[in-house]
Amino acid sequence: EAQDVEIAYSTLTAFCRRHGIGHKPKQPAGSYHFLPGQEMQHDTSPHTAEIAGRSRRVQTASAVLCYSRMLFFQCYPRFQRFDCKVFLTDALTYFDGAPERVMIDNTHVVVLRGTGAQMVPVPEMAAFAERYRFVFRAHEVGDVNRSARVERPFDYIENNFFAGRTFADFGELNQAARAWCEQKNAFFKRHLKAKPIELYAAERPYLQPLPLWVPEPYRLHHRLVDIYGYVSVDTNRYSVPVDWISRPVQVRETKDRIFITLGHRQVEHPRLIDTKGQRSTQKQHRPPRGQRLHRCPPPERQKLLERLPELRGYVEHLEKRGKKNRVLTLRQLLRMARDYPPEPLLDAVRVADHYGLYDLDRLETMVLQRIAHDYFQLDPSGDADD
Repeated sequence: EAQDVEIAYSTLTAFCRRHGIGHKPKQPAGSYHFLPGQEMQHDTSPHTAEIAGRSRRVQTASAVLCYSRMLFFQCYPRFQRFDCKVFLTDALTYFDGAPERVMIDNTHVVVLRGTGAQMVPVPEMAAFAERYRFVFRAHEVGDVNRSARVERPFDYIENNFFAGRTFADFGELNQAARAWCEQKNAFFKRHLKAKPIELYAAERPYLQPLPLWVPEPYRLHHRLVDIYGYVSVDTNRYSVPVDWISRPVQVRETKDRIFITLGHRQVEHPRLIDTKGQRSTQKQHRPPRGQRLHRCPPPERQKLLERLPELRGYVEHLEKRGKKNRVLTLRQLLRMARDYPPEPLLDAVRVADHYGLYDLDRLETMVLQRIAHDYFQLDPSGDADD
C-alpha cells in the first residue's frame, strides 16, 4: 500500500500461510486403535422426526462398539437417567455382552462431578455399570475426536434413517431403528474392508457375558390415589379400583408398563410415553352406571363386631347418619368398647339408638354417667380437696 501496489486479499492470505504469519503450523492427525471388547462409545443427539403426523424433536441415543463398529440407537422424548439405563440395557442385550469401558461425554446424566479423567459417576450409574462389569469413562473437554466412533454415525442417521420416514409412535420408531441397524451392520464398509457383523463375530468372545438374569430398569414412585380413582405419573393418570381411593400406593415405572401396587394387589397399565395430561382407564375399575360400589369394610368394623356383636344395628345406622369420617367414627367406637365395661356401653347405645343420637362424644358422656358411681369416688358433700 505504501508503494501503491494493489494485491488481492487472497494473495495476501496465501503469502501469510506460506510464511507462517498468523497461522499455527498444522499437526499431523492421529487415530485411536481399540482391541476387541475394549470400549463402547455412547452419546445422544437431538433430531427431528415425523411422529403421528407432526414434526417433533427427539433425543437419539446411540452406542457403537469401537472395534467392530456395530451400531445401535433408539429415540426418546427426553433423555434422563432412567432412560439412559433403559437404553444401555437394550444396547448391551443387542450386543449380547458388555465391553471393558463405556466412553461418554461429560453429561450430567452419568457424571456426578469432575470432567475427563477426573470424572466421578453418579452412585446409581456406578452400581449399574458394576452389575454388567464395565466402567464409565469421560473424554477431556474439547477432545471431540475421542468419541468420533459414535459422533460420526449421527449425521448418517439423520440423513438416511429419518429422511422420508414417518412413524405412528415411539414404539414404531424404535422398532424401525432396530431393523435399520440390523441392515446397516450387515453392509460392507470400505474403510474397514469388512462388514461390522463379521468383525463383531471376532469381537463377541471378548465381551463380558451378561448376567443370567438381566433386570428391567424401573423408576419407583409413591403416590396417594386421588378422589377420582387415579394415580398420576409424569402428568398422566392411571386408573385403580375405587376402593383404593385416598390410600397410599407404590408405582413402578418400567420401559413400557406402569405397575401400581397396594399390599398384595397389583394393577398394570401400558405406559403413556409421549403424552401429557392423558388418562388410562380400565373398565373393571369403573362399574356400570347405576351399580353400587362394593367396598371392603374397614378392619375396625370387623374388630368392633367381634368384640360386641350387639352393636351391629347401631353401627349400620351410624355409618349412614354419622357426620364424621366413617373410619374415624368406627375407631372411636372401638376405643370405647375397649375402655369401658360392655353393660353400661350397651345400655347407653340402646338409649342413643332409640332417640337417633349418633354423636359419639355425647354417647361417651352417657357411658361415663352410668359408670361414675362404680369407678369414681365422689364426695357426697360436694367439697373436694385441692
